[in-house]
Amino acid sequence: MTIHPTAIIDSNAQIADDVIIGPYTIIGADVVIGSGCEIGPHVVIKGATTLGKNNRIFQFATIGEDCQDKKYKGERTFLEIGDNNTIRENCTIHRGTVQDNSITRIGSHNWLMVNTHIAHDCIVGDNCIFANNAGLAGHVKVGDGVIVGGNTGVHQFCQIGSYAMMGGASLVLKDIPAFVMVSGNPAQAAGMNFEGMRRRGWSSDTIMLLKRAYKVVYRQGLTLEVAIQQLEQDILPQCPEVQLFIDSLKASTRGITR
Repeated sequence: MTIHPTAIIDSNAQIADDVIIGPYTIIGADVVIGSGCEIGPHVVIKGATTLGKNNRIFQFATIGEDCQDKKYKGERTFLEIGDNNTIRENCTIHRGTVQDNSITRIGSHNWLMVNTHIAHDCIVGDNCIFANNAGLAGHVKVGDGVIVGGNTGVHQFCQIGSYAMMGGASLVLKDIPAFVMVSGNPAQAAGMNFEGMRRRGWSSDTIMLLKRAYKVVYRQGLTLEVAIQQLEQDILPQCPEVQLFIDSLKASTRGITR
């Protein structure tokens, strides 16, 4: 373990033997930091916060702070962060609230660029990218492989399906289904992230069927219920990947971004 002499570490913190902690960093009680983590200078980690393995946190980040919710009265709440995440300068990640499940959770292999804010009770999957100044309000759920453009804001309680993509400076007020790209203020749908599918090695047949699925929902003027029925009957038997799209449509509670 390498801890700079100016760092302040609570005696109750649990820190793996090979963790690196930079100058003037503060680690509070009830913090657990896994093996291989590197914590930069002037970082604050507090609350009941658990970090997995091989996370790198840059200077001036604040991890596990009390939430910005007027209903919060000091209850014991939690933050869990997985493995291999990069959290850049000035990022802020807040713990959960008892009004939800008391926990904010971030998966693994995520990249949070400068000034990213993850609010209370958010759930973020794996392999997501948040560009500079991206922000999630409270209770937002984000799937895997999502890209959030710089200066983009997501309204509380929105759900973002896996592999969705948000253009820079977007204002997201409704749910975004899996694979769908949106941009604008307010955000509007602009197709699917087909380039991302190609980069993942998906076949041209799969991409063609997902294009058809998008058109069923966004181009045919159907109600969402009827569109889902058509996807399940006509496209799902040929393309198992469309199930993720269907599931995200069914899970929507705020209505989908059109």
